[in-house]
Amino acid sequence: MKSSPWVVGISDAVGFVIGAQCGLWLGAWLGFDAFEAGLTNNALVGIFFLAVGGGLGLQLSSRWRAKRAQRAAAKDE
Repeated sequence: MKSSPWVVGISDAVGFVIGAQCGLWLGAWLGFDAFEAGLTNNALVGIFFLAVGGGLGLQLSSRWRAKRAQRAAAKDE
């Protein structure tokens, strides 16, 4: 079963935004501010946390879609 482009796009967007938000919160909790003025080390580490969180969220949404497609294929058999 092939996923609809809407499902792919929306799940990717939601996964990225939630993951980036979690990365931003984790960075802030550890004392790194991604939105600090200038390109200080503090800001760069905060941006790193934000980017890694977004990437992990995107990976999780992709795995969710794969698992969903696998269940649908097993159900069709």
